[in-house]
Amino acid sequence: MAKRLLRKPGRLSLLIGIIIGIFLLVGIEIGAQKSSTDAFCESCHVHPHSTQTWKLSPHYDNVTGIYVHCVECHLPPKTSYRYYTEKAITGARDIYGKLFKDIETIDWEQKSTLEHAVHFTYQESCLKCHQNLFPIGLSTKGQDAHLYYTQKEKELDCLNCHLRVGHYSHDDQKAETYKVEQKVSSVVYKAPAVVTAFENYTEFIPNTGVSFDMMAVPGGSFLLGSPADESFREADEGTQVQVQISPFWMGKIEVTWDEYEAFYAATASEGRTDTQAMSQETDVDGITGPTPPYEPPDQNWGRGSRPAITMTHHTAMVYCEWLSKVTGKKYRLPTEAEWEYAARAGASTAFFFPGDPKSFSSRGFMKKFLRPDTTGIHSHAVYSLNSNSKTQPPDFVRPNAFGLLNMLGNVREFCLDWYAVDAYSAYTAGVVDPTGPESGEERVVRGGSYVSDAAQLRCADRDQTDHIRWLVTDPQMPKSVWWYSDVKDVGFRVVCEY
Repeated sequence: MAKRLLRKPGRLSLLIGIIIGIFLLVGIEIGAQKSSTDAFCESCHVHPHSTQTWKLSPHYDNVTGIYVHCVECHLPPKTSYRYYTEKAITGARDIYGKLFKDIETIDWEQKSTLEHAVHFTYQESCLKCHQNLFPIGLSTKGQDAHLYYTQKEKELDCLNCHLRVGHYSHDDQKAETYKVEQKVSSVVYKAPAVVTAFENYTEFIPNTGVSFDMMAVPGGSFLLGSPADESFREADEGTQVQVQISPFWMGKIEVTWDEYEAFYAATASEGRTDTQAMSQETDVDGITGPTPPYEPPDQNWGRGSRPAITMTHHTAMVYCEWLSKVTGKKYRLPTEAEWEYAARAGASTAFFFPGDPKSFSSRGFMKKFLRPDTTGIHSHAVYSLNSNSKTQPPDFVRPNAFGLLNMLGNVREFCLDWYAVDAYSAYTAGVVDPTGPESGEERVVRGGSYVSDAAQLRCADRDQTDHIRWLVTDPQMPKSVWWYSDVKDVGFRVVCEY
């Protein structure tokens, strides 16, 4: 037989190839098994809480006694054709990080957010184990959520609701209900501030111990939008137009949880649906406020003087209506033109402080190796490189020339205007106090946030609400008109008309 094979070298080559292939497959499988143990994963993943939080999670310590191992979540099921390719990609990435990255500079909190986590887990792996989404004992809340998931499988990921089940910490456990934390104060204000001149003042919310500062913003003229040569400029930021702004007051900081919870405590619609809350009046100045949120809206980062987040544009408008009633002044959201004028505070450059967006930004291939310049920007804005992946109290930064804090960071801010890509084209030079389009589908959002790159902190940068997408994981029918389930970096500040 050997002689016959030698006479036909093609068959011999085929046989040798088959044998080599078998050895390669066996070797790959053995290597895959050896490198798929929890101990092997731990040897590379040196950040401290990886193993610790896994051992606290229901995937490690549960009533069934089943341990879910690292590769069962962080690789596709072994029956999937992608298993080995994803393992090779993941392995190469981990080896590179182990050899060349400084783990002391990695923001592990940011790596634990939904935006990052969805790239390191696999939906099919979740469903391989959790084949029955309606097990006996599932709560009504869970049934509603899973029913909604079955209707929106292409839009939702298990992590949208179950982010902490794999690496769980008791410190960030979400409470079942949202409870208003009333500010304890030795002083309870009986009346709002009396304002007799156009100057800075402190407003008092009657029958509470809550106050906030309003800054007098002088009127003036400025160029709305960005010049064509500004780095990272978007098409909706122009063409620039000269705008005249009348004097107004603006909140020194974004509306805080202390301020917002005074409103919530006075108007909250406990036990009612959104529809009932919007159609029924209360005894508090005829204003009916939010129903309870689906989950604690502060993300357990802390409330107090941090900016209030996760409420809808409608909620912000109702808050302003309530604040106007209890203080006797005209409070509202800023127009887009007022917001940019206040953010610039006399500056005509990309930021109200010196600096080039390209130097500050983390965008671009080379910025993977060269750390962005942080000179000046860290002291004026809470953004992706200094926020620790969460909102920060107002004293984290310095004010601009109008005395306003966090205009270019911390949270993005709702404006009064409807959003339009070409909004500025409707303005003539010298237009006074423009208010944007008469109608639209989404509202203007300005200012960048704690997750933003420096490029998004530019004074002229524009954004818009994304109402439907910001409510994707809200399983309620109809969806909440008061709270967003899928955006954590939008808040608002108020202005008072002069």
